[in-house]
Amino acid sequence: MVDRPLPLSQDLGDGLRLCSATPADADALAGFNGDVHADVPGEPDVAMADWTRDLLTRPHPTFHPHLFTVVEESASGRIVSSLNLIPQSWSYGGVAVAISRIELVGTHPEFRRRGLVRRQMEVAHAWSGDLGHLLQGITGIPWYYRQFGYEPALALGGARIVPVSAIPAGAPGEPEPCRLRPATPADIPLLLRADDRGRARSLLTSVRDAAWWRYEIDGRSEGLARMSRVWVIEQATDGSGEGYVTLGGYIAFGSVLRGTALLVSACELEPGASWLAIAPSLLRALRELGDAAAAEAGETATCDRIALRLGAEHPLYAALPSIMQVSRPPYAWYVRVADVPALLRRLATVLEANLTASAAAGYTGELRLWFFTSGLRLGFADGRLVEAAPWPEGTFEDATAAFPPLAFLHLLCGHRSLADLEDSFAECNAATDEARAVLDGLFPKRPSFVVPLG
Repeated sequence: MVDRPLPLSQDLGDGLRLCSATPADADALAGFNGDVHADVPGEPDVAMADWTRDLLTRPHPTFHPHLFTVVEESASGRIVSSLNLIPQSWSYGGVAVAISRIELVGTHPEFRRRGLVRRQMEVAHAWSGDLGHLLQGITGIPWYYRQFGYEPALALGGARIVPVSAIPAGAPGEPEPCRLRPATPADIPLLLRADDRGRARSLLTSVRDAAWWRYEIDGRSEGLARMSRVWVIEQATDGSGEGYVTLGGYIAFGSVLRGTALLVSACELEPGASWLAIAPSLLRALRELGDAAAAEAGETATCDRIALRLGAEHPLYAALPSIMQVSRPPYAWYVRVADVPALLRRLATVLEANLTASAAAGYTGELRLWFFTSGLRLGFADGRLVEAAPWPEGTFEDATAAFPPLAFLHLLCGHRSLADLEDSFAECNAATDEARAVLDGLFPKRPSFVVPLG
């Protein structure tokens, strides 16, 4: 494991060179990403350009400029392809797992279908291994990343829409129970406590430490800061503005308006705070922020709906279920695990606790899992994981359970149950009741909520 990979410089032939970016590349690479990620040709994506420039020029909690790979023409220096790797930590049932987020993947149209992304992905995967990361993830376009060993095996997004006309009105003449104010670095302990409470609801979550929160609050450039702000929920004590105290919560949202909808990307309360008590007033405060965001964006209309992008399940949905409209189910993170046995060994305490709470508590025996191109052997003694090793000599006939390649990642990530996978894949099956009980115990289906950090 290394602190950071060494900068890269390779001749690819055909007049192309693969190298690491430096801060001096900020303007050129920002322009490239703005163009190549544009939804409409000729109208650069300003957010992508600003994000690129921030990563290359501003202090970041985990990212270093040379974690951008760049393919350029040797003669002209023109950038024709690029991607990056953003280190971060996720929590799996309370166990920290270092991961690499692969992002800003793009190639100029003239240079596509020449293997440039594949070459850069190989470099990024090698860097990830050098950093000791056990998992890679990308919030990517459909199918494309499957060819590099990724599987859409973890929920991403999912939203409930609240029409502002459905938000309950406050009591006439009564002050609001809570209001919002911009977060400051002094609020970081509160944000950490709120995140800890929310993390208990999910199997997989992203982890923001104090350095990440400081970056979220005041580390981004002005353009990106306007799109992703953190607000603290304060509870009133005496009805006056100065009488508010920090209740315990945060709202991190992008003030990007799709039509006239305000997007809310995270919302948590610290231990002891009541979602039921806060929800109506919180939504009214968000409506006011939505109207302000609409005016800032030059919209002629006020905000008419709030999009709560808080995953498939969230207590705010349960607090006011009658006004929540499902807009769309979650999409998916594409995830890659190069060494499944190593990741399972890292997660042993979680898997053992799952087993203890199941019908297979105290299990002693072996699971032989066959993935048709590779296999995995898991050994248990009195409910403890004592072996997680490759099973390359395995066969379908000798396996206690079989999964098509990469389908096992759905089970590992709590995204699908064993029964779900058997319904989806004819090749997936558990050969015995014992194997089924153990797999169900180890990998119960659970929601996850991983916020893309960058």
